[in-house]
Amino acid sequence: MNIQFKKGVLDMCVLAMLRDKDSYGYDIADSLSRKIKLADGTVYPILRKLASDGLVNTYLMESQNGPPRKYYHLTDEGKKVLEEYITDWQEFNKVVAGIIGGHESE
Repeated sequence: MNIQFKKGVLDMCVLAMLRDKDSYGYDIADSLSRKIKLADGTVYPILRKLASDGLVNTYLMESQNGPPRKYYHLTDEGKKVLEEYITDWQEFNKVVAGIIGGHESE
């Protein structure tokens, strides 16, 4: 997948991954990188940005495998923004599919 396409949708993907359950950074990065080719360290700046924008909260949880892990939780504002992203993505995807499929509508 082209890097320019990815830049615009990674925030939405991370928020969507947090929609149903809280998760920690490595798990989010690992899950995403199995589906989308990502450079190492791509997800952590996104998580920091989402936290500073108030779209996710963080908390520490003890781990059986080492130090406590920082978990990310989708806030109410994050849920609202995710739904807006999804709506915008679906509309955009529909237009692009029409254009590349030769069915461009006016």
